[in-house]
Amino acid sequence: MGLRHGAYCLGCCWLLMMLLFAVGVMNLGWIAVLSVLVLAEKIIPKGFWLAKAAGFLLMVWGGWLAFSGKA
Repeated sequence: MGLRHGAYCLGCCWLLMMLLFAVGVMNLGWIAVLSVLVLAEKIIPKGFWLAKAAGFLLMVWGGWLAFSGKA
């Protein structure tokens, strides 16, 4: 049962896990921010909308970094 749950979790959240590993290796502060964001998405009512808003803001920030030459 544990292996099945682990495989499901890895299958649906592989990108988040990869991001948490890469950011966590580089900066412990960012890993704390991402952890608080995930926790807030899970525990507050209507956390789904927080996840959508955070995803949109991160996409905008990534696009800005990609096209501004600041990355």
